Amino acid sequence: MMKAPPPLPEEIFQRVLRLAQFDGLSIVGVGSVCAVLAASLGDRIGAGIGVLVAGAGAVELHGVSLLRHSDARGMTWLVNSQCLILLSMLGYCALRLAHPQLEPLRAAVTDEMKQQLELIGWSIDHFIGLVYRFTYFAVALATILYQGGMALYYFRRRGPVATALESA
Repeated sequence: MMKAPPPLPEEIFQRVLRLAQFDGLSIVGVGSVCAVLAASLGDRIGAGIGVLVAGAGAVELHGVSLLRHSDARGMTWLVNSQCLILLSMLGYCALRLAHPQLEPLRAAVTDEMKQQLELIGWSIDHFIGLVYRFTYFAVALATILYQGGMALYYFRRRGPVATALESA
């Protein structure tokens, strides 16, 4: 059975453009919504991180614009945007883990949940703390996997994209 030939640099270039455009717009949208929601709840740090992440999405879109104008520096902008998102989110998670805000979660514990926790011998504070830490560790892990993967994806395609831009 024959293997499919590797994609041509032009195909890789088009894939990078499509992915970066979609990812950049998604990041701007999600970051903006998170910033507005955090601000409406009075969470200044969360709002700031949301704005920073939305800005990183705009950085990615700038990279796409550079690439569309045959400027290979756009790849650096794509990689750097992912690194900015990664560092912003990891910093946010570290800050939240260092200074937990458990009060809003206590209000969400129902009487039925309290009974279930008593049956297994857990205190409400232990349960809330565990859920809180698990949530932020999960967000950090997902960020490392996704943003790190995207940065690596863009980084590994610098050569084929440069080749496609030179031949165009």
